[in-house]
Amino acid sequence: MAKNKHKSNPNHGDDRAEYVTRKKFFDHMITIYGRNPVLEALKNPELQIYRLHLAKSNRDSSVVRELKDFAASRNIEVALHSREQLSRISRNSKQDQGVACDIYCPGFQPYQESLDSLVAQSKSNNISIIALDSVTNPQNLGMIIRSVTASPAYGLLLPSKGSAALSPLVIKASAGTAFKGNILSCNDLEQSLLEFQKRGFKLCTLTSHNATAISDFNPSEPRVFILGNETHGVRQSIMDMSDYRISIPMTNGVESLNVAVTAALVAFNL
Repeated sequence: MAKNKHKSNPNHGDDRAEYVTRKKFFDHMITIYGRNPVLEALKNPELQIYRLHLAKSNRDSSVVRELKDFAASRNIEVALHSREQLSRISRNSKQDQGVACDIYCPGFQPYQESLDSLVAQSKSNNISIIALDSVTNPQNLGMIIRSVTASPAYGLLLPSKGSAALSPLVIKASAGTAFKGNILSCNDLEQSLLEFQKRGFKLCTLTSHNATAISDFNPSEPRVFILGNETHGVRQSIMDMSDYRISIPMTNGVESLNVAVTAALVAFNL
């Protein structure tokens, strides 16, 4: 008589539910690195810090002791790692200074997690999202996050590849709003935009060529405004799939604006 190799596990459903819950929790995590940025985060009582990471090779300096003291005062777990392990956590071994920490940010999430909710909300509310195509300057990204977070826009669609990482420079330029706003993370921007398009969102590319002035643009559908790279603008492949081309009228022979300025104008013009 053959034995069933896949024996039923009465706790399998519970294990699966626990896995999903933990995955959702970690999907909302932003990891920052560097001694001063991490120390500032530890000092901020508004931030929910999950874990402090330290390299075992760190010398017993006053800053390291201060990091440990603040973690202890807030009952934050401290994890010790080899230098190699810590570099995998920070993803920046040249600048992490042997220190990193995980911060829980409810607004930071994979875009798929919020897509159903966005579609439902869009039926009664003209939701707008700002998407970035290869914005690589950390200062620009930080300022864009700040503007979008403060604006009527729902949030920012940010690809993990080809864009500036959420580094200490970005967080500083955002004035801390990177921990507050809705940042929808995706791997491939084109695929994500196609998914939004299939779900009823109109894709609106910012360009100066054959475009409708943003002041004259007022569609009833939910929309994603796409801003491009600092030098090359939006990729042609994304331009081709867009539903609308939108421009910001300019005078005195000025042909273009900084992408962070453009993002602010779009976000507050919704």
